[in-house]
Amino acid sequence: MLDTIKLSSVLFLDVETAPVVYKYSDLDDSMRPFWDTKFRFQTAETPESHYKKAGIFAEFSKVICVSVGYFSGDTFRIKSFFRKDEKHLLQDFADLLNAHFNRKEHLLCAHNGKEFDFPFLCRRMLINGIKLPKTLNIAGKKPWEINHLDTMELWKFGDYKNYTSLNLLAKIFNIPTPKDDMDGSDVAKVYWEEKNIKRIVTYCQKDVLTVAQLILRFKGDPLIENKNIVFA
Repeated sequence: MLDTIKLSSVLFLDVETAPVVYKYSDLDDSMRPFWDTKFRFQTAETPESHYKKAGIFAEFSKVICVSVGYFSGDTFRIKSFFRKDEKHLLQDFADLLNAHFNRKEHLLCAHNGKEFDFPFLCRRMLINGIKLPKTLNIAGKKPWEINHLDTMELWKFGDYKNYTSLNLLAKIFNIPTPKDDMDGSDVAKVYWEEKNIKRIVTYCQKDVLTVAQLILRFKGDPLIENKNIVFA
């Protein structure tokens, strides 16, 4: 499959999210029962202690950064969308897809994208009243009609027993690690306590670059050289 893919037709992406409110105690009185109900059968943790994972649930969190990368000749260009206003952030990203990645041959690629990035983006777009771009609107499509690539799924080779992190794959394929400053568990703290969105953007961009490098490794191609990486 990868042998037939034109890299110039692929948009590599990564999404960073944070809880809409930082602490369980800050949840609106009308929302707290929904969170409590969601985890009522999980006895190992209380709803409050489980709130540290709120960032992975689109009903209780928001998109704070979307970074994308694409090949243009020998150059790999990286651009990030980040705003305090989630709706404008998502609309900017949707505009990019609608304008430049809307044809049949275009592909979206992320690590664990089919389980997280792609559905999360769709849910938050709908919540914000944004029409889904063609490349994200997969309702009614057959699996082979969906133009999404997932590096974790590719690595499974049909084996669905394990989750393999991007960091581990970067290590075994000798790709510079994207987790040299922070990892996903730090994002909420960096966003809400440090208020350091630039640090999150840098982390997100490193993930995008790593996903692209991983696809090159899967194809048996040389990695992107630093001199060929351009930040928009």
